[in-house]
Amino acid sequence: MVFVGFHCSHEQRPPSFLLRAAEQAERAGFDGAMCSDHFAPWNPRQGESGFALSWLGAALARTDYPIGMVNAPGQRYHPAIVAQAFATLAEMFPNRFWAALGSGENMNEHITGARWPDKDVRNARLFECVEIIRRLFDGEEVTHSGLVEVHHARLWTRPAAPPPLLATAVSPETAGWATSWAEGLATVAQSPQALAEVVDAYRSNGGRGPCILQVHVSYAETEAAAYALARHEWSNGVVTPPLTWDLEQPDDFDTLAAQLDEREFEQRLRQAVLIDADPVSLADRVADLVRIGFDRVYLHHVGEDQDAFLDVAASTLLPRLREEVTA
Repeated sequence: MVFVGFHCSHEQRPPSFLLRAAEQAERAGFDGAMCSDHFAPWNPRQGESGFALSWLGAALARTDYPIGMVNAPGQRYHPAIVAQAFATLAEMFPNRFWAALGSGENMNEHITGARWPDKDVRNARLFECVEIIRRLFDGEEVTHSGLVEVHHARLWTRPAAPPPLLATAVSPETAGWATSWAEGLATVAQSPQALAEVVDAYRSNGGRGPCILQVHVSYAETEAAAYALARHEWSNGVVTPPLTWDLEQPDDFDTLAAQLDEREFEQRLRQAVLIDADPVSLADRVADLVRIGFDRVYLHHVGEDQDAFLDVAASTLLPRLREEVTA
């Protein structure tokens, strides 16, 4: 049976709101949760950006299911601090915390004042960070000089089993590169062909662990309302990688979105967000993506009314999705 998780978007809602939503999602029948880790929202209307690592401690304490996060060590986060934070969560909540690591986005990382590197340098920096984090998990005293610097660091509090470190990837090139170190793959919904290429690049190069898919959805009682909701909350979805990696401010996403004509805007938005007023149809569309080769799927409802979404998830969406994937 497919694992269906709930995504908590720190860019959109206060952490207290998301804490309640994570608890409600567990009661609704979701198998786990994950959260974003941003310093800024994607656009000014979203208006939030709580500290994910603080929130995770509370969320794991208030629930019983596994919760993971997306994290970018190397610039905003020093890898030794990442290792300490992850080890602490894993010690308190054994076998319930995981992290998907990526090379980051300028929107969050520019705050350090350091130059934003090219993608190949960011990948190399990420690889160094992963090695450092794992050596610290293993109890080593680590000194490292390279794209990041570490001086005689040691973790004094370590879990019985370290948390799994997955890779984030939206391109086949990154997915194939990540197989050398990742314990799983996490990606976000795009065209079925693009998703198939990402999964194939990971699996055909020996990629191990689960393949995880995050899907943005917009559900409302009418199609028009669902589209309006997606447009208001997730217009940043019309701006795609690699451009998204290099933008600096939330306003930059609005500026680029405004340059699109209405037809192209709608086409891009509907590709970024599954917009639907029928929970059965929505479940079937998610199931089609899962069948590409994913072991877990995390649903992110972009709207503010999480109660209504979780109610329909419990009554219709989750049962239908599980039925379709296992059929």
